[in-house]
Amino acid sequence: MAEDDAAGGFAGRLGAEIVDADGGSARLRFQARDDHLNPAGTLHGGVLATLVDAAMGQAVRSATGDGDVPATSQLTVTYLRPGKTGPLEVTAQVRVRGEHLTVCEAEVEQEGRSLAHAVATFALLHG
Repeated sequence: MAEDDAAGGFAGRLGAEIVDADGGSARLRFQARDDHLNPAGTLHGGVLATLVDAAMGQAVRSATGDGDVPATSQLTVTYLRPGKTGPLEVTAQVRVRGEHLTVCEAEVEQEGRSLAHAVATFALLHG
């Protein structure tokens, strides 16, 4: 993965890659490995929560000014089916931009099937 493609922070350390982020939408790619599984042998919910949060943060960042930093103030993840090792794609889209808060949605897919859907509210911190 190229340095420019790595997601920042914790998601980047997990191995998430930014595919694109522009105009209020973003797409991340992720390769789930054995160390991302929970004791039941399925993809850990915390990994999925991290991925949707990172993708939505990128989507919000792509729609705001350079000095604005999105801070997650609320995150709801609905887990639809268990994930496994292999490639995942996360897509995110800004839905509503208010004066101080922005609402975003994200979807996680593996093998063409939805694993999780998320909605988050972000506050914009001015840097």
